Amino acid sequence: MLVKTYSAAVNGLEVTTVTVEISLTRGIMFHLSGLADTAVKESHDRIVAALLNNGYKFPVADITVNMAPADLRKEGSGYDLPLAIGILAAMEKVETENLDKYMFVGELGLDGRLQPVRGALPIAIRARKEQFKALIVPRQNIREAAVVNNIDVYGMDSLADVIAFINGTAEFEPTRIDTRREFYEQQSNFDLDFADVRGQENVKRAMEVAAAGGHNMVMIGPPGSGKSMMAKRLPSILPPLSLAESLETTQIHSVAGKLGKGMSLISQRPFRSPHHTISQVALVGGGMNPQPGEISLAHNGVLFADELPEFNKATLEVLRQPLEDRKITIARSKYTIEYPCSFMFVASMNPCPCGYFNDPTHHCVCTPGQIQRYMNKISGPLLDRIDIQVEITPVPFKDISKAQPGEPSSAIRDRVIKARHRQEERFKDIPGVYCNAQMTERMIHQYAEPDETGINLLRMAMERLNLSARAYNRILKVARTIADLEGCENVQSNHLAEAISYRNLDRSDWAERGL
Repeated sequence: MLVKTYSAAVNGLEVTTVTVEISLTRGIMFHLSGLADTAVKESHDRIVAALLNNGYKFPVADITVNMAPADLRKEGSGYDLPLAIGILAAMEKVETENLDKYMFVGELGLDGRLQPVRGALPIAIRARKEQFKALIVPRQNIREAAVVNNIDVYGMDSLADVIAFINGTAEFEPTRIDTRREFYEQQSNFDLDFADVRGQENVKRAMEVAAAGGHNMVMIGPPGSGKSMMAKRLPSILPPLSLAESLETTQIHSVAGKLGKGMSLISQRPFRSPHHTISQVALVGGGMNPQPGEISLAHNGVLFADELPEFNKATLEVLRQPLEDRKITIARSKYTIEYPCSFMFVASMNPCPCGYFNDPTHHCVCTPGQIQRYMNKISGPLLDRIDIQVEITPVPFKDISKAQPGEPSSAIRDRVIKARHRQEERFKDIPGVYCNAQMTERMIHQYAEPDETGINLLRMAMERLNLSARAYNRILKVARTIADLEGCENVQSNHLAEAISYRNLDRSDWAERGL
């Protein structure tokens, strides 16, 4: 007897419908074809135990299983459920009349209980596209899969529940989620707020500018000056995710298995802070079975690199291409996977090995050569992709005790949202460009060209501060964002002056100042 069930293969964010064909004939062998990996091949043992523990004998027959398309690699344990249902259908223990209307995905425990799988959300999207009547998933995956409308999604606890559902011996209701209500309710619930930050007004202003234009940023300051504290609050002033951005972000986390229990849509921009010992593969993605890396998990959010010079230099260098292209391609001999990675790169670092260069309360013991070697751990091409470089000094205790609570994140966020709206309107006819940080050189000359006074100011700054040539375009991008925050149509001298002040590391005398 020949039976077909349906499942799905996830490769990157691409999902392909898999037809599981099962044929029973006389014999005693089990044959599995279709480029299955070890986890899929081991499903035979799990299915045998699950059937026995649910009152079914595994058939004594020649079982041939083909997973089409046969030239597409199948990975993971999510094929246990469609294989088990197919075998039971071939044994005439399960009704076959409506099997072609359902897509199945789920791992089986030895007792027949269903275990969660990765990628339930993109699988649900594929099932809807293929016009399946329903998708059956483990109950732990139900909320992420039920985000997709116009398809019935059933969360099941065990193989016995799935059998009862198909045979019509028990009633089950599909899960419905009011996606939009849950999404918008959680968008403004932040645990961290800029109101907790006392002082550091210049740094908070730099972070506001970075958020408004999507600019990459690095903070340089001694230990205890508040670099990490403020970086963790950055998502609270970024514009809220759109539903499309949220869906894309949630798919990445679903494929990586990083969605929390009971989570449906990710409603806040991701904030990823990898340790400086992270490997290249963990940062950009890949591995034997390629998975999204930290840069893709930070898509539409923030990637924070604390203590930037402590990262392996080769690891940092792999960031250069993703920062420019906003996508990462992982190539293998037989296939290629592409993950999006459009993120704000925010970093913090000490100004020298001892950490106290330019600190008014501590004496630095580092020589200029040591400071220069320390700074050289960050390459010029990487710095070239960082628009805002700001110094930060610790706030004295007397000022901390006297200072009033800072401006709340909600007020800063309102200004950022207005600036982003101006940018969206400006770039509405340019595909792939949504903020000032993404402007090309031609667009800079079109939208951020200063007047004669501004050009003279910029020339003077370049000469007196010995700014490098790479700083020129960065200054104009940041000045355009400052103008947007003030609602100005054109870039003015005061906008350029503020943008110039955010280029500390480009100054040729940086390592000698303060010594």
